[in-house]
Amino acid sequence: MSQSQSIFNHIYLNKWNLFWLTSIPMSLIMTYVMIQHDLTTGDGVSEMIGFSVRWAVPLIYIVTAASAVYILFPNTFTKWWFRNRKYIGLTFAVAMGWQGTFIYIMSTFFRDYYFEDVYLLRNEIEGSIGYIFLAAMVVTSFKFGSKYVNGVQWKIIHKSGVYFLWAYAYTVYWWALYYYDDPVLFEYIFYWLGFAAFALRIFAWGKKRARNSSNPNLFLSTTGYFLVIFGLVIAYSGLTWRETATNILLAPKWSANLELWLPFWPFEPFFCFFIMGLGVMILTPKEKQKPLGEKPI
Repeated sequence: MSQSQSIFNHIYLNKWNLFWLTSIPMSLIMTYVMIQHDLTTGDGVSEMIGFSVRWAVPLIYIVTAASAVYILFPNTFTKWWFRNRKYIGLTFAVAMGWQGTFIYIMSTFFRDYYFEDVYLLRNEIEGSIGYIFLAAMVVTSFKFGSKYVNGVQWKIIHKSGVYFLWAYAYTVYWWALYYYDDPVLFEYIFYWLGFAAFALRIFAWGKKRARNSSNPNLFLSTTGYFLVIFGLVIAYSGLTWRETATNILLAPKWSANLELWLPFWPFEPFFCFFIMGLGVMILTPKEKQKPLGEKPI
């Protein structure tokens, strides 16, 4: 089948048609499940918050990985994925709108339940920042909003927003696996999908760097590959090191105070990415620039 005949070029699978094709069924399912729950109790509303999140999380992962998969695996499907990341992102915004509605109901009508069983200052800060980013991204996705920012500002808003929203979702499931007891299957799935989404971005960054890099020597190659593999091990083995690392990092009083209000501090869920990113950087050293005026031999 030629590219022009590909199903991924079908009008109903692109742009606004894709948005309606995904957001309407999701909203109908959300409405149906909502009717089945008792929203006159805090427990019922809390369950709907969790249900709406499980729709939103895969969508932000898909948006996060969109550019990376196209760089790493350029083909008709990944081009379609990359081309429609805006509309997938808007479907994510609809899912987050549902979550925001249930959070509003919880915090307004079940305040005692909310502040006793749900509220945590840092979670509130992270969630609020996430919604601020989401609102800015949605507004600037349309001409009436984007006209107030230049290209650099638009890029900062959207890239920072995607990173923050991905990080918020990813860290929830990192902690579910490596702090809380008895994680369930979907938490494992969402953790590893979130890990894969950002790992792909690191590898795509490495592929772009490799275009203008020199070949690393044996020592650098060995070190780089070791760090990438070690990062994968760190991502898998959080149960063995998380408690010790957290205790060490939060031992200073200033660090313990930062944990109360600084999102994601002290960044344990991201250690694997720091290590993998360093490994990829070592594997793609920048080619030395020849001095100006030097003529080739």
